[in-house]
Amino acid sequence: MENVNVLSIIIPILTIVLAIYTKDVVISLLGGIFLGKLVLNDYDVLGTFIKLSDDFIALFAEGWIAKTIIFALLVGSIIKIITKSGSIDSFITYISRHSKSIDSPKGALMLAYILGIVIFIESSITSLVAGTVAKPLCDKNGVSREKLAFVCDSTSAPICSLIPINAWGALLLGLISTALIAHSASQADALRYLLEGILFNFYSILVVAIVFIFIVFDINIGPMKYTIPVPTDDSIETGSDSSLMDMLFPILMLIVVVFVAMFYTGKGDIFQGSGSTSVFYSVLVTLVASYIYYRVKGKITHKAFFESFYEGIADMIPIAIILLLAFLIGNTIKDLGTATYLSSLLEGNIPPFLLPFLIFLTASLTAFATGTSWGTFSIMMPIAISLAFTMDLHIPLVIGAVISGGVFGDHVSPISDTTIISSMASGSDHISHVTTQIPYALIGAGIASVLFIIFGLILV
Repeated sequence: MENVNVLSIIIPILTIVLAIYTKDVVISLLGGIFLGKLVLNDYDVLGTFIKLSDDFIALFAEGWIAKTIIFALLVGSIIKIITKSGSIDSFITYISRHSKSIDSPKGALMLAYILGIVIFIESSITSLVAGTVAKPLCDKNGVSREKLAFVCDSTSAPICSLIPINAWGALLLGLISTALIAHSASQADALRYLLEGILFNFYSILVVAIVFIFIVFDINIGPMKYTIPVPTDDSIETGSDSSLMDMLFPILMLIVVVFVAMFYTGKGDIFQGSGSTSVFYSVLVTLVASYIYYRVKGKITHKAFFESFYEGIADMIPIAIILLLAFLIGNTIKDLGTATYLSSLLEGNIPPFLLPFLIFLTASLTAFATGTSWGTFSIMMPIAISLAFTMDLHIPLVIGAVISGGVFGDHVSPISDTTIISSMASGSDHISHVTTQIPYALIGAGIASVLFIIFGLILV
């Protein structure tokens, strides 16, 4: 059934409104999918339930979807194994014992910054490790908790979106693949579009640069000028086990195997390799290598390894569900003809070069209101890519606009999980953290907005 009408616009809007109201990504995506299917099935409620169930099961018949879901689940296992093996504690101890070379206000914040870049496997882990490791050193050197929280928060989601060898990459790759298939384009181009889209992820690039400048030149603007360090003694407690490689080994394995697999699946051309297959191979090889490494070093028992393996999978089940629903809503939006109808409304009324900026703005507002970049990606990515096809926009540019908007909105949202975790890990008052980092984030968003308009003029 063709639905090139106002309902094709109302249903995605209702999905966003539901996400804002419930603060629940799964419920909002499921609600949007059901409403879309209901329209497509001539308002037959029973038929819609049956069609929705069949479409959900049919997702698993797609090899690339199954590999993407398994990758997301097994990344959770790797994270849990790293944690349960004590490798994070060993890393913290190592840094603490060798902290004399960075024992200064700038050195303490730079430590958190570097950790935020190195540990890109998961945004929450990034914030937790960076905050936990650097907090004693920041306290010792008179650095306020708000400054530390700002550094932790600004190198969590932004870095994960820039180095997508993680669950972020799995979601984005899946969303882009779904949108390409919906427009009869090659799914093999998804990785290329994702990598090119990262170059247009202006907000993430800018905020990482802004944090570096903030640390090096100690630039305090707005409420950050009035933050006060927490009084503390000079002692820093450390554990007995000290190692860098115990935590870095699985991360390095992930990176190396992904690139080797890309080269292999692309038959010598890394950009023609299969992204879903490569990340699938990478987690399998990393799990096997981690088992051997940790068992040889006596870091974890056989039983504890597999307990962590299963616990990690359980932790990622909500993310796997979001992935599946994201694929479904992408197909539903395509079947509704949302992009076709939206382009008919925009054509002649809004200059095409402004659309990347408007996509960035819409994604920003959605992520700010919902507190989730992932939910925003799931709703906005299929619409944005469909618009790119129907209005001849530069696909990587609109991908970068969606990612930038999702990350910015999530970054400044007081209900975002990464914002909350950054406050907790650094020991900062949550509202104080939110208010002190907003001026820096707005600078990044302002520059990103200008860049989206400029590149819209150049590329559209």
